[in-house]
Amino acid sequence: MHMLIQALGNYVLHLFTGFALVGVFVWIYLRLTPYCEISLIRKGCVAPALSFGGTLIGFSLTVASGLLHLPDYLHFLAWSAAAMLIQLVAFLLLQRALPEMKRALEDNNVAMGALIGAVALSIGLISGACLS
Repeated sequence: MHMLIQALGNYVLHLFTGFALVGVFVWIYLRLTPYCEISLIRKGCVAPALSFGGTLIGFSLTVASGLLHLPDYLHFLAWSAAAMLIQLVAFLLLQRALPEMKRALEDNNVAMGALIGAVALSIGLISGACLS
């Protein structure tokens, strides 16, 4: 019974930490972008939803990989923080490479939203694979 309680405690700790990391990432990301994804999404714009969705999934995949592959909780936290930084820097580099990104998303350019989401998802997949 003691092992079950310990396993349940570890599950809850890792679950809430994973959610907290994703929440912190989303909070930082939404402040880093030069446009307001949430407002645009509420207006029915698909492009920022694709961009934001790809970014959210990309970082979440890295967190999931950390949970699966890292040996202990502190390694999980440290590498998740590093992955968060990588994902944010990748966005800044993409923004620099595509100066028309802000206007395109505000104009609901679905191709641009899909591209940004795909790049963010790719970064997350590669980053997560590096944790194994």
